[in-house]
Amino acid sequence: MSAYGELQLDALGDATRRGILEALLSGPLPVGKLADRFPVSRPAISQHLRVLERAQLVTHRTSGTRRVYRLDPEGIDSLREYFDRFWTQALASFKQKVEEPSANGD
Repeated sequence: MSAYGELQLDALGDATRRGILEALLSGPLPVGKLADRFPVSRPAISQHLRVLERAQLVTHRTSGTRRVYRLDPEGIDSLREYFDRFWTQALASFKQKVEEPSANGD
């Protein structure tokens, strides 16, 4: 796994950051709106957003004095590809087990 992937997994290790990603599923939000959803300070949300941005899971654009955050589709795709490897292996193992002849001749 690359350092980039490790940053993504490390970023997901925090419940608040996972919550931020879930909040952004419905669309872009400014920091203030995100902060309203969590029991932590606005500066703490900004720190979490920096971690998520460094992990390339979110991006932002500036709109006046506000920063509006959204999910980074490329980073999310990269993370999905990482987890798909496990899913693919699990499905292959399940298929192999199902297709094995049973011990009692069924």
